[in-house]
Amino acid sequence: MRIGLYPGTFDPITMGHIDIIRRATTLVDKLVIGVAINRDKGPLFSLEERVSMIEAECAGLAKTTGIEIVVHPFENLLINCARDVGAQMIVRGLRAVADFEYEYQMVGMNRQLDDSIETVFLMAEAQHQAIASKLVKEIARLDGDISKFVSPLVDKAVREKFAR
Repeated sequence: MRIGLYPGTFDPITMGHIDIIRRATTLVDKLVIGVAINRDKGPLFSLEERVSMIEAECAGLAKTTGIEIVVHPFENLLINCARDVGAQMIVRGLRAVADFEYEYQMVGMNRQLDDSIETVFLMAEAQHQAIASKLVKEIARLDGDISKFVSPLVDKAVREKFAR
């Protein structure tokens, strides 16, 4: 069984993330969405909220593709998380050259830690290349329209957070 791990903070999950998840399901038999618990980033959404949104967003996709999609929070090294879930590959989305430079370093380090786990890069579709969770939150905080960047469910959740 080919198991892939797609890690991120997903704060919040965007249409760009969904695009990478959809495309990653064509490469694996099971896809684990690794939700990073990164206290240093100070996420807008709690871990439970992020997991719930991802599960809701991926339920239909799992049904449509027939691929098992599991959401798995983690706080350890990415390579250890990959081992924990039995992943043979780590899936990463790339938007721009700046993403590649960071990811290139990560691959080098991860290969030193465990060279049996491959990293696969998927380029973001053109319409999703500018989408970043950080920017989505900033636009919403300033009362801008984020409906092009996130699903209606996530749009509502983000707006409710900033309404408080």
